[in-house]
Amino acid sequence: MKISLITVTFNAEKFLSHCIESVQNQTYKNIEHIIIDGNSTDNTVSIIKQFQSKIATWISEPDRGMYDAINKGINLATGDVIGILNSDDMLASANAIEEIVKTFNEQQVDSVYGDLEYVDQQNSDRVFRAWKGKTYNRNLFRMGWMPGHPTFYIKKSAIDKFGGYENHYYTAADYEFMARYLYKHKISSYYLPQLIVKMRTGGASNVNFKQRIRANRRDYLAMKVNSIPMPFLVSVLKPLIKMHQFNIGVNIGIF
Repeated sequence: MKISLITVTFNAEKFLSHCIESVQNQTYKNIEHIIIDGNSTDNTVSIIKQFQSKIATWISEPDRGMYDAINKGINLATGDVIGILNSDDMLASANAIEEIVKTFNEQQVDSVYGDLEYVDQQNSDRVFRAWKGKTYNRNLFRMGWMPGHPTFYIKKSAIDKFGGYENHYYTAADYEFMARYLYKHKISSYYLPQLIVKMRTGGASNVNFKQRIRANRRDYLAMKVNSIPMPFLVSVLKPLIKMHQFNIGVNIGIF
């Protein structure tokens, strides 16, 4: 089974090498690492070139945002399974991909997800928020639940059937993508109880209150288009049920 990992970059010189090294350090080697750069003006492209022999494919050109870039990566991917690894993030352990592949093979499912930590930018051992998954149940979407997107791996055959990311949802495009696949189209999924990704703080949809309100509006639209009941109420519940994930410096979390 080949895993295609897509990393989108734009002026990502600060942490990109850590991201790439976390892929190179995996015990599972059948990984196709694809980097889609948005025409960076810093040293991002130079860093990519330093690792060029270990990267399957990379391009640097203008795009229409993160999810447009991810779609470019999906179109270039030749793997059986697609995963996303943000340029500021890193795979949490050397056997993360090995365990994901093992789960796909043992459970015979269309998608797999696991656990996620939001960590300090300078000290990845300092945890601000722990996103712990739970056993998959499609109806959890009715209560505002979703898997941690950076931990979500999906068979490319499913994407070929139901399409890529919808860029016009902006920061809610990852939620819309998973709601479309898991709730609307009812593809199979399995929760792997393992920390998959360490994600540095500073996500685009959580910077301030005004942006969070905009993100909730887009969540609502994504819920509505994917036939999730009572989308307005669920869009309100969605951020609220995450509150217990936050615990500075301690790796807990029940979500």
